[in-house]
Amino acid sequence: MGVEPVFCGGGVYRHRAAICWKDSDEGEGNIKYTITGEGAGTIFIIDELTGDIHATERLDREEKASYTLRARARDRLSNDLLESESEFVIKVQDINDSEPKFLEGPYIGSVAELSPIGTSVMKVNASDADDPTYGSSAKVVYSVMDGEKIFTVDRNEGIIMTAVADLDRETQDRYELVVKATDMAGQMGGLSGSTTVTIVITDVNDNPPRFPQKMYQFSVSEGAAVGTPVGRIIATDADMGENTDMSYLIKEEGDLFKVTTDVETQEAIVSIKKPLDFESKRTHNVVVEAVNKHVDPRFVDLGSFRDQTIVRVSVSDIDEPPIFQPADGTIMEVQEDTKVGALIGVISARDPDVKNKPVRFSIDRTTDQEMIFHIDPDSGAITLGKVLDRETAGWHNITMLLMHFLFISPVENHTMASHSAVSIRILDVNDNPPELATPYEASICEDAKPGQLIHTISVVDKDEPQSGHRFYFTLAPEGSSNRHFTLWDVKDNTAGIRTQRSGFNRHEQNVYFLPILVVESGPPSLSSTGTLTIHVCGCDPEGVIQSCNATAYSMSAALSPGALIALLVCILILIVIIILFVAMSPSPSVLVLLILTLKRHRKGQRMAEDEEDMRDNVIKYNDEGGGEQDTQAYDMSALRNLYDFPEAKSCDSGPDIRSLPQWIQANRVGGGAEGAAAAAAADFSLFKGYIRKKVEQADADLSVPPYDSFQTYAFEGNSSPALSLSSIHTMSTTSEQDFSYLSDWGPRFRQLAGYYAPANPEEEGS
Repeated sequence: MGVEPVFCGGGVYRHRAAICWKDSDEGEGNIKYTITGEGAGTIFIIDELTGDIHATERLDREEKASYTLRARARDRLSNDLLESESEFVIKVQDINDSEPKFLEGPYIGSVAELSPIGTSVMKVNASDADDPTYGSSAKVVYSVMDGEKIFTVDRNEGIIMTAVADLDRETQDRYELVVKATDMAGQMGGLSGSTTVTIVITDVNDNPPRFPQKMYQFSVSEGAAVGTPVGRIIATDADMGENTDMSYLIKEEGDLFKVTTDVETQEAIVSIKKPLDFESKRTHNVVVEAVNKHVDPRFVDLGSFRDQTIVRVSVSDIDEPPIFQPADGTIMEVQEDTKVGALIGVISARDPDVKNKPVRFSIDRTTDQEMIFHIDPDSGAITLGKVLDRETAGWHNITMLLMHFLFISPVENHTMASHSAVSIRILDVNDNPPELATPYEASICEDAKPGQLIHTISVVDKDEPQSGHRFYFTLAPEGSSNRHFTLWDVKDNTAGIRTQRSGFNRHEQNVYFLPILVVESGPPSLSSTGTLTIHVCGCDPEGVIQSCNATAYSMSAALSPGALIALLVCILILIVIIILFVAMSPSPSVLVLLILTLKRHRKGQRMAEDEEDMRDNVIKYNDEGGGEQDTQAYDMSALRNLYDFPEAKSCDSGPDIRSLPQWIQANRVGGGAEGAAAAAAADFSLFKGYIRKKVEQADADLSVPPYDSFQTYAFEGNSSPALSLSSIHTMSTTSEQDFSYLSDWGPRFRQLAGYYAPANPEEEGS
């Protein structure tokens, strides 16, 4: 059929629209028109016969700018599509029906005071819902309705700027503007909207500090302590924040006063820096200056950012205590031999008050409890109260008290008393003789050479002469005849002791006493005598002292180390036996053991064994035992046969009673057979245990060479076919070698010859 829809009336309508269809069957009414799509049947309806489309309600472009519809043409009778479906768009034409709106408000901005003209403050923005592409409905321009003399706004951009250069926060710190936005580019008939803009003026440091007064007056007592506040003042600043921070300075009288800043209140605190004196100056004019801490260089041309004021301080008078002259103390000197009552020195004082009251002197006795010094209360003259001794106390530090005459003691009013230290030095007088520094003792070897320095001595002197010490040494008169030693004055306050001969023999004389006289230079010249003790000692070939005891030296020269140990053990046994003699009642068994021990000791002294055959072995004998192979037997029961002595067997009457102690002789004579039986029944368990303990100690001693041992001897018994091997049963002095020639070797071998040479018959029988 060739239907073509067209707009009727030239296009799109706001309230009603119609579509015209070109049809070859126009006017017959055989075609039916329908629409579908956005708003079909509700917003838009179509006339089925004519094809006119109508809007049923008011359209708003700001809500929906276009609608898409689809149209169909059908045969009314058969309802068949006469043409394919056609799509068309209905556009809503814009009109200026929306005013501009400020959607980001409220607006708050800030600008610094004294900013130049044209300084940007902030930007505002208004939006228009109309179509910006159709006409001028959405083109907005800006203007200031209120406050246009101080601020302006860019017509097109909406930027608010300052219109003046003298904005002063201290005068007005905020402004409120009304900014209007108009569409249609501001033409007549355009719509408009407005908003309120708040502009805060920020502070800059454009104001200096100012004191409200040009003079402040305060009063303070002259007795106020250093650091006492005099008063507070403050300078004001019209600025705010850190721009009000300030510091204070003293321009005059800064030697007596100081000023500090209270950081919380920004007040200036004027305080005392040094003690004030009413008598010297009664009024002080202190110039205080306030200065801003943070100065903005942009505003230095506005003037000085500081201010000054005068603080007048009046000093009030008080009754002050008298003061010493000099105030820092006095040093005096006096010789230690000064007589009691002599004048040492005079101290002076004055009253600082105008009245000039009389003063009294005294001594603080807590510093002079012994009352060594006295002072005249009126004149201040110090005199000596006791005898001085520099060697006991070289200095005396005493405290002087000074008060007005009307006060009897400083206890009544301690604030009215002054104190001053007086140091008195005691000058030395030569009243102590020199003395040897220590109780000197010296040692020399027997083979010392003549002229050998054996000791150096020095002296001490309690005195301290100004010219220094000088001492002279010499032998005392009682030692001037000495032929063994000489004294050598070294000339440096020391002296040396030298040997005068050689060949010292400690067995002849092992100690020498050398009196030494020490004389000082004085004056007066004092002297003292000290004694030097010199010991003669035995030394090794290298000159190292071995022993200074003559007995110990003789024994060590004759015995080997092993023999010495055995001898010392025997001596210990003798000591125990002696103690038993004292503590116990007399017993024949104890006497027999003592005799056996003495015989063994004498036999050991007469032995002359060859040195190459000297062996220190543990040889133990037992009753009928295994001899040297038996090392476990210590049975001392054979010792109960108390009188089995060889020398006694030759006599029928028994052992020689003269060789026994007197208490044994009495028992033998008085008791007869009963005494012998009692002796045979004596219990030797005490000695047996003691000997066993000594053997164990010798075996466990790690400090001696391994060949040192303890030798124990006992009887073989009566029924043994072998002869006794014990040296206790024989008094024979026979030897394979004669050592009598040792006596010809000199004094040093005389003791050795005494050990090995045959004993005299008189000594044997004694």
